[in-house]
Amino acid sequence: MGKKKIAFICVHNSCRSQIAEALGKNLAGDKFDFYSAGTETKPQINQDAVRLMKEIYGIDMEQSQYSKTADKIPTPDIAISMGCDVGCPYIGRDFDNDWGLLDPTGKGDECFVQVIEEIARKIKEL
Repeated sequence: MGKKKIAFICVHNSCRSQIAEALGKNLAGDKFDFYSAGTETKPQINQDAVRLMKEIYGIDMEQSQYSKTADKIPTPDIAISMGCDVGCPYIGRDFDNDWGLLDPTGKGDECFVQVIEEIARKIKEL
């Protein structure tokens, strides 16, 4: 039996879903395979998210991750929406869970750290 695949889906796949993928691999990579994707891509991952993940967890997201669309990842066993404000993309199936996270893009570090901590807490509950 292979590990279950968990995908974090957002609209842009540049911030929340990327943080979730990195933290998933870091905290529970022995239990699950983690992916992230979006309906649109950005040329680079959110730089505030990259910087803070390096500071807090020592993870360099730009080394192993990039912004991609949902058709570029394996079909997940569990699909989790990050809480897209603009209505979540349909990925060919229903989402198993919606974490309803605020988008910290353009806000201060404090907001980013709150989102990172919230994602870490939810991953530990999986």
